[in-house]
Amino acid sequence: MDNPVTPRAAGPGPRRRDRHGRGMRGPIAPPQVPLAASRAEAFADLVQDSVDRLERRWPQLADIDFLVLDVPHPGGLGQGWTDEVVPLGGTIPARDGQRARVVVYRRPVEIRAKGREERAALVHEIVVEQVAELLGLTPETVDPRYDED
Repeated sequence: MDNPVTPRAAGPGPRRRDRHGRGMRGPIAPPQVPLAASRAEAFADLVQDSVDRLERRWPQLADIDFLVLDVPHPGGLGQGWTDEVVPLGGTIPARDGQRARVVVYRRPVEIRAKGREERAALVHEIVVEQVAELLGLTPETVDPRYDED
């Protein structure tokens, strides 16, 4: 006698465990582990670390938005650039009820920096320079350790 196979109803039904009874697999690493962070997220963390260092000394930075963009747009932020000179960051002054902004361009910075420490130092240098421009100060005033190697 043949065993008839009854078709399973389509649609949502009870989830089945895999054949070994271990259940569905979870993520490889929890989200707080750096392994799970993308390069863009890791770069944004470098910018935030730099801002956090400066905010201790300059509380008015809380009124400035810090953005990370992948690449600069030609003619963007009022800065013309050529093949020889690509901006690493820029500023947008506050106007019409909008907050001032500091922009750091991820890809040009990543190309110029070889390792994480060098990238972090370059990001901090860019943030200091852009904040100094917005505040009308010198970079050395914004961060006394600005020009130390």
